[in-house]
Amino acid sequence: MAVTVVGSIAFDAVKTPFGERPKMLGGSAVHFALAASFFDAVRVVGPVGDDFGEAEYAVLHGRGVDTADIEHVAGGQTFFWSGVYGWDLNDRETLQTDLNVFAEFEPKLSPDSQNSAVLFLANIQPDLQRQVRAQCADAKFVALDSMNLWIDIARDSLVAAIEEVDCLILNDAELRQLTTAPNVIRAAREILSWGPKVVVAKQGEYGAVLVTPGGFFSLPAYPLEDVRDPTGAGDTFAGGFVGYIAAHLDEPLSDELLRRAMAYGTALASYNVEEFGTERVARLTLQEVDERFRALQQMTALPA
Repeated sequence: MAVTVVGSIAFDAVKTPFGERPKMLGGSAVHFALAASFFDAVRVVGPVGDDFGEAEYAVLHGRGVDTADIEHVAGGQTFFWSGVYGWDLNDRETLQTDLNVFAEFEPKLSPDSQNSAVLFLANIQPDLQRQVRAQCADAKFVALDSMNLWIDIARDSLVAAIEEVDCLILNDAELRQLTTAPNVIRAAREILSWGPKVVVAKQGEYGAVLVTPGGFFSLPAYPLEDVRDPTGAGDTFAGGFVGYIAAHLDEPLSDELLRRAMAYGTALASYNVEEFGTERVARLTLQEVDERFRALQQMTALPA
């Protein structure tokens, strides 16, 4: 089942204690699309400027991503973000954000994108997410990501958008902020009462939590000795998670399926942070992803 992702396509400038890149391919839609492409066909929707060229398209095409719905804004510049990480890679300081063509983004979906069975609404303005959701009325599985900014300035719109999707993916602090609940479990249970069937709480280097009406599951992050850049890890996790579900949409949306999807998302995110930006995932193989999935199975198995 094909997946459509709507979100940012960007250039990032990143510095960590382990190196830096003055300009690298990034954006939520890009990281998601590369990860999801390991499991299913992916169509990406987002705007770029004149500075987005063949080298950037080649990264997406190298993973078979359909870029027909990328909107090239003549005379414009692609969304740019710059940030620096300290030794605690869970925290980062934003140095510069230039929305550029993303400031006037109005998603334009082709019939093929509208007809995808699975839709991922990446971190964009909640009203835009609802507009896209309306264009994809027949989607069988819809997941949504957001951030603290929209909780602060557009909470009502965000709640309305969440009510229209099957799955919400946020980090644990955002879940608590959104609901004012004291912990992730209470926050997730409240959000499930709004309509979604699945809530995923991203917890960075500590893994992720899955909450459904009938169950709870916690999975640690894959242990790494060499982490260089966490930029895009959350979107990579979401891509693996949603992409795996898309590839198994003919099965019931069971807790077992969702847990496998979480493990694949975790495996992909672990590769993402090993190098900067899209560098590692762009040359990753499915065999490597499967190997890390099996390693996660072994390290989380309890003895009888």
